[in-house]
Amino acid sequence: MRKDQEPRQRRHIRVRKTVLGTPERPRLNVFRSLNNIYAQVVDDSTRATLAAASTIDKEIKAEVKSGGNIQSARLVGELIAKRAQEKGVKKVVFDRGGYQYHGRVKTLAEAAREAGLEF
Repeated sequence: MRKDQEPRQRRHIRVRKTVLGTPERPRLNVFRSLNNIYAQVVDDSTRATLAAASTIDKEIKAEVKSGGNIQSARLVGELIAKRAQEKGVKKVVFDRGGYQYHGRVKTLAEAAREAGLEF
């Protein structure tokens, strides 16, 4: 693990002690890299990914120039909400992955809320 990622990993582990996805309310996990952003809806009791979306999906990649900006995060938020609702998921627990709640992470969360997910 890179030295600059250690504090984020510690924060993520600390948050994951309390944030747990259940069948009734799965966890919406966010991971961001320099060039892309990824989101998953996970049921931790069965260790199953119910829905996933990222900037490397064909639907989004065709629309955006770069996957590492706010515009692409908004598209990923809308897409993850749509895919989760297709699987019957309306309520989720938001897991920001140890990242600060601003910029791309905040935009993804707000777009998912506007698209119909409750958290």
